[in-house]
Amino acid sequence: MDNFIFDLDGTLLNTINDLAASTNYALRSAGMPEHSVDDVRRFVGNGVKKLMERAIPDGLNNPDFDETYATFRKHYLKHSLDTTKPYDGIPEVLAELKRRGKKLAIVSNKFYAATQELARHFFPDTIEVAIGERENIRKKPAPDTVLEAMRQLGVGKEGTVYIGDSDVDIDTAHNVGVPCISVLWGFRDRDFLLAHGATTLIERPEQLLDFA
Repeated sequence: MDNFIFDLDGTLLNTINDLAASTNYALRSAGMPEHSVDDVRRFVGNGVKKLMERAIPDGLNNPDFDETYATFRKHYLKHSLDTTKPYDGIPEVLAELKRRGKKLAIVSNKFYAATQELARHFFPDTIEVAIGERENIRKKPAPDTVLEAMRQLGVGKEGTVYIGDSDVDIDTAHNVGVPCISVLWGFRDRDFLLAHGATTLIERPEQLLDFA
């Protein structure tokens, strides 16, 4: 494989504690019940708006949804680096892929500004393209964000692989028409991923080098 396109949360970065902290800050500010980190782990994978929809009682039907979601976004942009860090081995694997001449991109359902900031902060020398959620492009599992990353990298489907930790990632790769490598260090476990169609699973980041 020549082109590696990565999901961000649960694949490259362990973001769960900061996501949970901002979720609970927003809920607390609105006088709503808070959630455990395990709850929040189950809520993630479809973008932060869907995360908040699942976290807020009655979701989008709650009259305070918009304000609470806005509070979350504002808090998270300030605190997205508090405890977030790459999974062990990820920076070294990305550096080795880059050394081998591979093209690397991130595609996330996280909002665009946060995706860009995290990519620049943690992977300034390895990740060439980082695409997040924005108004004019459909988020995963639609293929649009991955296709946009491929366009910016200047590559096609041939030689491209997508790497993620969730069912959304499996569906995204399928919709793009590229193979998916499912990682087992993220927010979903082996049984869940297999039940949702995973075909290639890896337990450690360095196993990615076997595909390069």
